[in-house]
Amino acid sequence: MPKIRTHKGTQKRFRRTATGKVMRRHAQQSHMLEKKSQKRKRLYGMQHQVAPQDVREVLRVAPYL
Repeated sequence: MPKIRTHKGTQKRFRRTATGKVMRRHAQQSHMLEKKSQKRKRLYGMQHQVAPQDVREVLRVAPYL
């Protein structure tokens, strides 16, 4: 059976933790930062867990994540 190809864009955007959770970056942090509060910008920098309904799709396109 041949190996499954990994979608490289997905591989670069998502990480998997030791416990198996799929993590992602937060959106909205690249522009118009002057009007956003310091707390909001700080939280954008953190990793967030992918929604449970989306995990299956992420792992389908990046099976070796």
